[in-house]
Amino acid sequence: MSLKDYEFWFVVGSQFLYGPEVLETVAGRAQEMVDKLNESKTLPCKIVYKVTAKTNKEITDVVKEANYNDRCAGIITWCHTFSPSKMWINGFVDLRKPYCHLATQYNVSIPNEEIDMDFMNLNQAAHGDREHGFIAARLRMPRKIIAGHWTDPKVRERLAGWMRAAVGVAFSKNLKVMRFGDNMREVAVTEGDKVEVQAKLGWQVNTWAVGDLVREMNAVTESEIDALVAEYNDKYEMATDDIAAVRYQAKEEIAIKKMLDREGCMAFSNTFQDLYGMEQLPGLASQHLMAQGYGYGGEGDWKVAAMTAILKAMSEGMDGGTGFMEDYTYHLEESGKYSLGAHMLEVCPSLAAAKPRIETHFLGIGMNEKDPARLVFEGKAGKAIVVSLIDMGGRLRLICQDIECVKPIMEMPNLPVARVMWKAYPDLETGLECWITAGGAHHTVLSHDVTADQMRDFAKMMDIEYVHIGKDTTVEALEQQLFLADLAWKLK
Repeated sequence: MSLKDYEFWFVVGSQFLYGPEVLETVAGRAQEMVDKLNESKTLPCKIVYKVTAKTNKEITDVVKEANYNDRCAGIITWCHTFSPSKMWINGFVDLRKPYCHLATQYNVSIPNEEIDMDFMNLNQAAHGDREHGFIAARLRMPRKIIAGHWTDPKVRERLAGWMRAAVGVAFSKNLKVMRFGDNMREVAVTEGDKVEVQAKLGWQVNTWAVGDLVREMNAVTESEIDALVAEYNDKYEMATDDIAAVRYQAKEEIAIKKMLDREGCMAFSNTFQDLYGMEQLPGLASQHLMAQGYGYGGEGDWKVAAMTAILKAMSEGMDGGTGFMEDYTYHLEESGKYSLGAHMLEVCPSLAAAKPRIETHFLGIGMNEKDPARLVFEGKAGKAIVVSLIDMGGRLRLICQDIECVKPIMEMPNLPVARVMWKAYPDLETGLECWITAGGAHHTVLSHDVTADQMRDFAKMMDIEYVHIGKDTTVEALEQQLFLADLAWKLK
């Protein structure tokens, strides 16, 4: 499903105590609030007003309906007045969708002349939010609390960000990952418990033989290749005379896409150690597939492949760019310290600052019989994050670091791959020490669109550990956080 296909259900908390006129007024106001929120164009998904709930049954019924409705990506609640929280227990216990408590009220200000007990009965959100908040805290529910007036642009932006995280959860729950072969030999961080990941995150991770891909490649027609090469020529600058290498990448892409689509997979991984029957490691092929929204992981890293697809789903419709990344090397001059990110071939062109070039070069790693074609470009500047999901044995840890991408400070004319350069927060050395302390992988997802707050929401919804490395992070504080988290998660 596309981002626009999802919807969020608006449920109002109330009770019978204040009479039918209050309930009618609240229902009308709730619909008005939903309509204006949808009309604002700030939110990525539609909000649907469902019910002004006054009983345990009404709440339980709407939760049951939400749990089994594929279009519903989450529930937003608003308590216009005092909604006794015991009636919410059964529904909240059963809820399997992300939940946002919108702590707001219909009016912006207190009307000096109009305020009386009738007004108070209709507008006791300050009362209702606290009762509503208690029961969620008592039940230890994962939730997002957004406080402020519903017309405030900041409130709408925060709600929009939470929605994108919730869509990431919905996407994750149905995600299938296709592995071509296994992961790179002797590598630890690309391993993981696929059973636990499916139970926790929903991913179905399975393996297809490289021979299956080669057989699919052999069935690709010349006319199919012609059409895709024409698309390459339209989107990218053809900077090679080795058109045969480009056509071979097109053949690989067509075959991979057919297999992914046939199996309903939105992410894939491969490794340069297993290219039996293939002439080239898929470079341009993988890059162009990522540009279409598929997730990719090099060296068999299925976790980063899945996370790339999820962050792409969360950032649909945005133009900052999201893609697979790897830390390559550092620039450690006192005048400026930077990380250089790249990969052998596979960096998504959504991260490019200008039109990428198709080039062919020798790749001195793996089983390539011929020089693979790939997209070469410099990454765009701007604030971004890098994200790593690791398996800690018994639990998953999501690590997110704030970075600021810059135009590469040197041309690097002999580096024939896409490259991105950035400043790490809080600084290169501290950020690096924190990343290593937390166990972060060398493979990440880099995104200019998804935020650290959205990744925090995603981790909370998925009930997995979250580590954020930002401008105020210190090694000492992070070590303490990880120590306490280790104790807490062992008790779960």
